[in-house]
Amino acid sequence: MTFFLFYTTLLFAQTTVVTGVVTDASNKQPLPYVTVAFQGSTIGTSTNSNGRYVLTTTHALTKIKVSFVGYKDAFLPIVTGQEQVVNVKLVPQTQELSEVEVKGAKREKYRNKDNPAVELIRKVIENREKNRPESYNYVEYREYDKLQFSFTNVSTTLGDKGFFKKYKFVLDNRDSTSVPGINLLPIYLEEKLSQYYYRKSPEKDKTVILGLKTVNFGGSVDSEGLGSLFKYMYSKVDIYDNNINLITNNFLSPIANSAPTFYKFFITDTVTTEDNKKLVELSFTPRNTEDLLFEGKIYITLDGNYAVQKARLGINKNINLNFVKSMRVDLEFEQNPDGRYHLSKSNTLADFGATKKKNGGVFGIRTITYKNYVVNKSHPDTAYVSDATANASDEVRHRSDQFWAQNRLDTLTKTEANVYKNIDSLRNMPSFKRTLNIATLLLAGYYSLDKFEIGPSNTFYSFNPIEGFKLRLGGRTTPELSKRYYFETYAAYGFKDQKWKYFLSGTYSLNDKSIYKFPQNYLRASFQRDTKIPGLNLQFVQQDNFLLSFKRGVNDKYLYNDFYKFDYVHEFDSHFSYSLEFRNWKQSPAGSLYFTNGLGATVPSLTTTEVNLNLRYAPNEEFYQGKIYRVPVPSKYPVISVDYTQGIKGAFNGVYSYQNLHARIDKRVYLSQLGYADVSVEASHIFGQVPYPLLDIFSANQTYAYSLYSYNLMNFLEFVGDRYESVLIDQHFMGFFLNKIPLLKKLQWREVVSFKAAWGGLSDQNNPALNPSLYQFPVAANGQPITYALKGTPYMEGGVGIENIFKFMRVDLVRRFDYLDHPEVSKYGIRARVKFDF
Repeated sequence: MTFFLFYTTLLFAQTTVVTGVVTDASNKQPLPYVTVAFQGSTIGTSTNSNGRYVLTTTHALTKIKVSFVGYKDAFLPIVTGQEQVVNVKLVPQTQELSEVEVKGAKREKYRNKDNPAVELIRKVIENREKNRPESYNYVEYREYDKLQFSFTNVSTTLGDKGFFKKYKFVLDNRDSTSVPGINLLPIYLEEKLSQYYYRKSPEKDKTVILGLKTVNFGGSVDSEGLGSLFKYMYSKVDIYDNNINLITNNFLSPIANSAPTFYKFFITDTVTTEDNKKLVELSFTPRNTEDLLFEGKIYITLDGNYAVQKARLGINKNINLNFVKSMRVDLEFEQNPDGRYHLSKSNTLADFGATKKKNGGVFGIRTITYKNYVVNKSHPDTAYVSDATANASDEVRHRSDQFWAQNRLDTLTKTEANVYKNIDSLRNMPSFKRTLNIATLLLAGYYSLDKFEIGPSNTFYSFNPIEGFKLRLGGRTTPELSKRYYFETYAAYGFKDQKWKYFLSGTYSLNDKSIYKFPQNYLRASFQRDTKIPGLNLQFVQQDNFLLSFKRGVNDKYLYNDFYKFDYVHEFDSHFSYSLEFRNWKQSPAGSLYFTNGLGATVPSLTTTEVNLNLRYAPNEEFYQGKIYRVPVPSKYPVISVDYTQGIKGAFNGVYSYQNLHARIDKRVYLSQLGYADVSVEASHIFGQVPYPLLDIFSANQTYAYSLYSYNLMNFLEFVGDRYESVLIDQHFMGFFLNKIPLLKKLQWREVVSFKAAWGGLSDQNNPALNPSLYQFPVAANGQPITYALKGTPYMEGGVGIENIFKFMRVDLVRRFDYLDHPEVSKYGIRARVKFDF
């Protein structure tokens, strides 16, 4: 599912549907960008590059008007309440000229000063806040959200060929009328009906999900998780926001505070609505067509509100968006009794494909309809308190067909309605299940056996200097076995050290739902016996990744670990969570690593017993959430976590008593046209005397993969300390500079800059040079030190890189700025990372 390419389009399921092609009457050539509208209304559209158009309405309108610069306007009758094809031939305007005078004139330069279009948009910006729903004390409305994805332009004869004959019932369910020039084969559909409540003071909002319906692919494909991912890409569009997030990118709104700096505005028409109100048609284009900006039209009211009554937002073809052929957003607004306007319908359309050619791809449509809009009506406080449990109830997810027929705020086409039935039939076919399992193994690394999954495949084989050739096999249970309890396990064997390693965990959900579903509430117990590199910051059971076997420099200092853990995790609807963890950890040195104190005594192992309390707050956090995984969706909100760890001496052979206080803040900072920066700030302090394996070992990286949260030119075990502060900045410019270079912009590369720094130190009580009872820092075979404490100078490294190479690769040139006199360090390095972005 990773390589689904999405193409989004408008699904018109209204009473009157008019389609057709507009051509030049003299040469029969199709005319693109012609305005086609219902006469006497503001409902209109433009023809596409092939001259095709689609118009829909529920109003009783009897004519369409077709207009284009240089041609005579055409007025054609239509039949109300029917689907019909109306092809139009526009006649060029001609005039007989008795004399022609040709003069060369300098084109007038566009200016903001004394420009009536800019003055108008400044009025819109000035009145923006009062036209937002949040300007009311109370707001409530009903929302119907429909999301559809389709394959495009699939051969109409495919269902008659060999292997595909068994899937003919799916391949023949096509829609060739909703989007001009594009044949849609729907494969995904989700509907959600919600009631929204907002209170201004104290500010609080709540969304109550009344019904949720989605296709069910079965097996390892989680339809709800796909829906979360799709909606992350197709975020709700609020034109009154300064920035609009679409396809994981930030676009500057045409009515943002800084819009006159980045856009050109033109008054192109005046329109009279059905209720005799005047609107100004304001067209806009980017000053620089390579920037992440819209182009299109907005219609502004002249009643003193200066509100947006209608908008059409498109993107320029030169924008650096992966896989996106085209994209458009249509917004419609309705008037409240007090004369102000609210959003009544939003359509987001994007055409996705591996190339810009008009061949197959994936086409998605998100249509949101808003009804029953009520302002300044208060409710008891309970109406504004969220209840995630109620939203996730089985009743909400299994509404009857009668419920949807009565409560949909839009309609389904016949093709859309067939999607549910067709996918239900498809998922029960053995051949489809086999194909899906193979695809899941290749893309996600797991092979499904219904109630158990084998994987991950990238850990089946790895190697290192201590274990040599290492084989591993494991897996995990799925919700098909139980939603209440989960098991995960693996076994591995190193052919060089001839030792078995293994892992086993059992998890019990206390709220009778998947432990990966928000809000979590579970107990887990686990045991792991395996190797670990000190300071290598990887996932708990994913350290055997084959690609991470390749490392630079000396890599022979390992630990054998016996790790017992028991933890409890509890999340709340407010996105505050806490976890309590008990762990017993036995570390034994391996390879050239050793535990020796200053008196010359060798220590075979180190056992510690700890309890840990973690507090985490992630306001408005959302997840791409599947059956047995969940991934946080990046947003502008910070994630704050605080950890407190207490070492217990004498409990379960624990040797040391100490405390560790750790705090971290992660935040994505959106910088409009300059992209975004991922910023992480961290601090830690250890209280008490401990040997170096229990100090903070700085997260180093000796692989050739670029690590976001490790120091890529630091060696394993190079720096330790009992206190530190750090900052990590990863700035993504999204092609802001490279898009302006003629030859490079075709590559669609994007610039990235990073900076990482750590300050810290080691107190005298934890310095083994001053305390012979402590473990001495390890040294190289020649006796040269390899482990240090930071002095007055911070460790710093930075990098410049290019991402989006071949649409999925990032390559960084990383530079280390200090501590260059340490052994086996490099001043520069090249690191790569694989990541799919839009």
